[in-house]
This record gives sequence, structure tokens and C-alpha cells, in this order.
Amino acid sequence: MRRLLNCLFVVVFSLPFAAYAQQPPALELPDDADIRIIVDISGSMKTNDPDNLRQPAVRLLARMLPEGASAGVWTFGQYVNMLVPHGEVTDGWREQAVERSGQINSVALRTNLGEALSVASNRYLSGSDELDNTDFILLTDGKVDVADDGNADENAKERARILGPLLDQLRNRGATIHTVALSEEADLELLETLSTETGGSHSLAPSAEALTRAFLKALNTAVPQQQIPIEGDGFTVDEGVKEFTALIFRADEEPAADRELALVSPDGAQASAGSAPEGMRWVQETEYDLITVTDPAAGQWTIEGELGEGSRVTVVSDLRMVVSPVPPTFTADEPIALRVAFFEEDQKIDNADFLGVIDVQLTLTSADGRSGTKSLSGEEPPADGVYTDDIANLPDEGEYELAVVADGQTFSRRFTAATRFVLPEGEEADVVAEPVETVPEPEPEPEPAPVEPEPEAEPEIADEPIADNGPIDISQAEEPAAEPATENEESGGLPMWVIGLAGGLGVLAVAGAVFLVMRRKKPEAETETEAEQEQEEEPPVIAPEEQAEEEPESEDEIPVAEEIPEPEPEPEAEVPEDDIPVADATVDEPEPEESAPESEPEREPEPEPAGEPEPETEEPVPEDEDDEFGLEDFDLSEFDDLPDTDDDKGLLDDDDKSDDGKK
Repeated sequence: MRRLLNCLFVVVFSLPFAAYAQQPPALELPDDADIRIIVDISGSMKTNDPDNLRQPAVRLLARMLPEGASAGVWTFGQYVNMLVPHGEVTDGWREQAVERSGQINSVALRTNLGEALSVASNRYLSGSDELDNTDFILLTDGKVDVADDGNADENAKERARILGPLLDQLRNRGATIHTVALSEEADLELLETLSTETGGSHSLAPSAEALTRAFLKALNTAVPQQQIPIEGDGFTVDEGVKEFTALIFRADEEPAADRELALVSPDGAQASAGSAPEGMRWVQETEYDLITVTDPAAGQWTIEGELGEGSRVTVVSDLRMVVSPVPPTFTADEPIALRVAFFEEDQKIDNADFLGVIDVQLTLTSADGRSGTKSLSGEEPPADGVYTDDIANLPDEGEYELAVVADGQTFSRRFTAATRFVLPEGEEADVVAEPVETVPEPEPEPEPAPVEPEPEAEPEIADEPIADNGPIDISQAEEPAAEPATENEESGGLPMWVIGLAGGLGVLAVAGAVFLVMRRKKPEAETETEAEQEQEEEPPVIAPEEQAEEEPESEDEIPVAEEIPEPEPEPEAEVPEDDIPVADATVDEPEPEESAPESEPEREPEPEPAGEPEPETEEPVPEDEDDEFGLEDFDLSEFDDLPDTDDDKGLLDDDDKSDDGKK
């Protein structure tokens, strides 16, 4: 018993520490990023990127990098060249990167990818071995090619070096590699391994036109930036915004030559690429327009023209919405632990009056356009200022865009990230099958009703109706339906260690109760053994002889009678009243009723309070209550032979039968 209690105490006191260790790290403002862009300029790019759209893609990254970050650009073929020196991102650095992007070409003979990674990760660049805050964006369209004579063995050896010692070194130093393949002929397995093993993202740009968006996706994963949502044909700028940058992609069906775009300020002034006023920078590229406004007027800004997919407005403001990092991939076993908080400069906001007016919405959109939205704002704002949600499962495997939008009435903020839901090998997304199985069940009962549920369930699996329930608000798709409740509890500010401590105290209470029951039963067992010893020493009363004659009539009680005959030759005059009160009662009652000995135990609990002294009836009742407590506090569902009883009668019957055995 002591060993059991010791184990329970160890478990109880270790629960809070285990729960605390499983808590996600606290939300903090991210450190300044270090972005290193590596671009393939091998001869195969003439075919895969004939219009050299790598140049505007690199210029976009240079212009979108935030102030205070560090960055550099390298090109590689057979050799590695530093196109833009690594340094702090300033207006001068951006101008240099934009100017030198014109030197990106397709003249190199080889694809020395491993050397490019080695040079870009050189220790002298940051003065440290650590690369914890460093993200590499790697673009290539081919395979490892370092042999002058096309020796396949030499190329295979170099590939093995990249996936072996070089990858281990970069991973151990904390680097994150985001890979972009500009052709299906690229070594997709190599690129996916580099990104997966380092926690980066992987994209396949099916065409040069998709390269800009693929680059932007990698940049947004590496350096998430503050955004304000575009609603309809405009967006609202709050007074705290110091600068905003509007990235407007060209619509797919719109010819670049015929593109017309204008931006209207809150006071009605219209601006365009050819008539940008003071304080506005307007850059027009083939695939996009980039508009930067310093010290913008607060209010509604309107965009006149077609907005392509991926258009966004980023802002520079002291009021920031910080979202925990979103992994490039996740599974049901490794879900996304989403955390959202607001910061004013470098201080997290937990003021209930401020947070009480903010509506935080989470939306997931699949690659085929399906989307679902749920609210992270409860009835009351979180006490610690952190909104929480765990995304554990989705209806289908594939790419998803995650968006968090906060509407604070006087301001709004938006965050986006790309992620991929992956199923373990050999498993299928049987989450989708669950709604299909649950819908047909109500159909057979009311025939008119099934017609209505069917159209509701089918779109949930395939089309827009999933937006009603949403891939995020998918309690029907996730096995743990109680997760949303726990999320609300977390958002209410209840720490994990408190939950663990409460559970531990519950276990301790159960263990204590069990211990008390065992201790109460132990003296009772001792008294029974003492009674048996006294029965052996003293001669019994003549009455047990009659009981011995009655018991053989019941075949089930024969083995019990074999134990009772031992006290027959011993007299039992005064001891039975104190030690075995139940036995006395059963001995006295069978004298008038010899024909029904089996019914006596069932009536014992009822007549004893009236005909017997109170001490005798009080002693058996606690024994039954103890037994009831012990049974109810343990899961006995594994034992099929135990009856499922909710009342005390069944338990009393079992105890009475055991009392008959004692007779």
C-alpha cells in the first residue's frame, strides 16, 4: 500500500511540471530577421524563365523587406557570386538591390547548389555560428550538376553531401531554408528535404508568372508583416499607421499593357502611377503595382481597378498584432498551436477595456477555394491578453491559407500564412466520411427530413457550404469535440499548470479515499479473525446445529456450510452479539421459517432496524457504504460479469450473499 501511495504522490506532483513543460512559448515581439536570397542563373533558366521574371521577383523582395532586417542576394551556377552584399536593410540597400537585380541572367554552365548554400551561410557574414534567426530563400529549376564531364557518380556524391553533412550542419546551426522550384524538372525531392528538415516552406512555381507569388509566400513565411484587410475595393487606415504599402497584383485576365489602376485618398484625391503626389512612391512592374504612402491620412482609401489574387496592404505602426509562428506543415498528432496578442510598441496589451472591443476571426481557405471562419473572441477577453486556438485536423490533406483578422472598430489588422495539412503514410482522411455517415442516420426516420440534410451535408465535403462550419470550426471533423471548450478556457487565462494541479489534486483525493477505505476494512478483518479464534476456544450455542441442518438444503451454500461447522462444537453465548451481529440475526430468524432460508438474507437489512438493537444495524450499513464507494470510484467496465446497477439494492444483495458465506 505504501508503494502505491508513493507512486501516486510522484505522479501528482509531477503533473504540474509536465503541463508547464508542454505549454507553448510566450508570445514576444520577433527579433530582426536575416534574409538571404539565393538565385539560380544556370543556362536552363533560358527555357524555364524566358522573360527573366526573376528580376522583378527579387526587386519585390528587396522593397518588401522591413526596416532593421539584414539581407543579401547571391547568384550561382558553376560559381557563386554575391550580387548584393549582406547588410542592414535601408533605403540605400534597397536601391542597390533594385539596381543590381538587372544582372540576373541565364549564362552559367552548372548548378552548384551545395556551394551556394555554403557561401551564403558563411560565419563571417553574421560574425557567429548561430543561424537561429536566419532564413534562406533558394530558387532553382534543375538538379545538382557540378561535374565538367557530366559524371553522374560525381553529381550523386555531391548530392549526398548536401543532404548529409551540409544539411546537418545548417540544421544544427538553426537555419531555415525555404525552397522554390521553377520547374518540375528540378530535383523536387532534394528541395523538399532541405525545407522540411529545417522547418521551411516549399513551393513549386508551375510558370515564371507564378514566381513572384512563390517568392512572396516564402518571404511572408520568413518575415510575417503587419497587414490591414482589403474589404471590397478599399481599406481603412487608422491614425496609428505611420506608413502603408499596397501590393496590387494584376488580374490574370487583364493584359499588362491595358492595366489601369488608381488610388483615392479619404479626401477624394486620386493618384496613379504617372501622377503620384508627394509622400507617395508608385512602382509599376509587369505583374504588380507597389504603392508606398508615408504619413497617410486616416480613413477609407479606395482602389480603382482590378485586384489580382494575393493583393495586400502592409503597414508600419506601433500597434502590432503578433501571431505565433505557423509551421509549413502540420498533422493531427502535431497540431498548430495558434496564439494571438496585441502589442503597443514593445508592451503586450492585456487591458480588458481595449481587448473587449476587438473581434478576432480565424479563417482557413483551401486550394480549391473552400473556406471556413471561426471567432477567437469569447464573451470576455482573455485575462492574459492572448487569444488561443489549436488546429488539429482538417477534412482534406493539402495546402491551406491561414488568415487572422482583428477588427477593433477604430483599427484593423490582418495576418496571413500558408500551411499544409499532411496525413501519415497509409492513412486516409476519414474525417470527411464522418459527416456522410451521420447524415444518413436521421434520414430513415423522417422521410421528408432526409431530403433537406443531404444537400447540406454534400457541400460540406466538397464546396462552399464547408465555409459555414469551416475547416477550422470542424468539431465534426475533429475527434476531440471538447477542444473548442478547452481553447476558450485557455483564452480565458487559465494556465496549463493550474489544470494539471487540479487534476493532480483530484487523483490525490481519490487515492486518499481509497487509503481510508482500506484502513477501515483492515480493523474489520482483524476483528473477524479474532472472532473466529474466540469461536474455536469457546463452545458454540446449540442454535448453529439447526443452521447446519438447514444449509444442506441449498446446494449453492454447501461450501459455506463446510466452513461454519468448525464453530459447532464450541458454545457461543455472549461473543456473537459484539463480533458477528449479522450471524446472530440469521440464526434467530430461521427457527420459525425453515423452508425459506435463502429469503432471510434479503430481508435482513429491512427488519434489523426495527427488531434488533441500533448498534447491530448501524455496523453493517457502513460496510455496504464503504463497498459502494470503492466500486463507484473505479472503472469496472472491463468485467462483464458485474451487473450495471445504479441503486444500492444490487450492491446490498452481493454483500448479503457474502454474509451468507460467513454463516
